[in-house]
Formats: sequence, C-alpha cells, structure tokens
Amino acid sequence: MLAAVVSLTALGASLGLMLGVAARKLRVEGNPLAAELEAMMPGSQCGQCGFPGCAGAANALAEGSAPVTLCPPGGRDLAVALAAKLGIEADLSGVKDSGPLVAEVQEDICIGCTRCYKVCPTDAIMGAAKHIHAVFREACTACGKCVEACPTEATRLVPVPVTLQSWYWPKPGSNPVSTALAA
Repeated sequence: MLAAVVSLTALGASLGLMLGVAARKLRVEGNPLAAELEAMMPGSQCGQCGFPGCAGAANALAEGSAPVTLCPPGGRDLAVALAAKLGIEADLSGVKDSGPLVAEVQEDICIGCTRCYKVCPTDAIMGAAKHIHAVFREACTACGKCVEACPTEATRLVPVPVTLQSWYWPKPGSNPVSTALAA
C-alpha cells in the first residue's frame, strides 16, 4: 500500500514538473496591443462584429484589418476609446448608440418552437418544446440571433428596464429639455 502511494506521488510530481517546464518553454507570446484592446471591449462574446468573440475582434483591430466601429454593444463610447488608443480617426456616422438592450419574449405569440434558445450563444433563453420561453436578462448580450431565428416574431430587443441597480443620474446638459431651456 505504501509503495503504491509513493509511486503515484512520484509520478504526479514528475508529470507536474514536466508540465511546468513545457509551459515556460513552449509559451506563445501574444500581441500586447490586442490584449489591451480586448480588455476595453464589453466581453459579451456575442459575435455581432463578425468575429468569433472579443479576442478575434481585438486581434483584427490590432492588425488594422477592422474598423473601430465594429462592436455594436460597445456603441459610440467604445469606438471613440478604441480610436484614441489606436491613434486614428473614427467615422461615427454609421454608429447608432441605442443604449443597452436585452431580448424579450412576447408570451402571447410564442409558440414554443425552441429555435430561439438553440441559437443563443450565452444560453440566456430558457424553455422547452411547445412551452413559453423566458430570457435571463443578466446572461443576454443582445446579439439578436434569437430575433432572426423566431418564426413568429415573438422575440425582440428592448431597452434594459430601469431598476434601482441600472438607474443612473444623467449628465448635466444631456437632457434635451435642459439644453433647450439654456438656449
């Protein structure tokens, strides 16, 4: 019994040592600019930009093969920040900043076809065949894949409802009424 414990301990220690050496010797250095750009992105991994996640989009930005306006969830603020980081001009004419969105299932027209939760990349939709589906707001990235897949148009993207956790005090001058009164 003691021999088995000693031999397994020695085997585990030697394999661990070999893995540690291999991790140091075979390490692949990444692009530090791409890592910084990925840290700036929302991290939703939704694929709306056409790349397989935020890491792919950050690599394309670092190589210069993608525009800074590629991330719809990031909106204008992210495009401006990415342009400043890369030192380039950003054309924001095609970027619409609709604020944070979340998918919603309209229960009165949902037929329970299960197409929406089969295409959801974050498993934010819960439901079963021939039953009404629901969306976990915390997991939804508003990628819109469920909206495209729904045959009855029961899913749609709506603004995140204002709660005590999501409410914020607006910046001075951002209210159109206050800017009209000031003029």
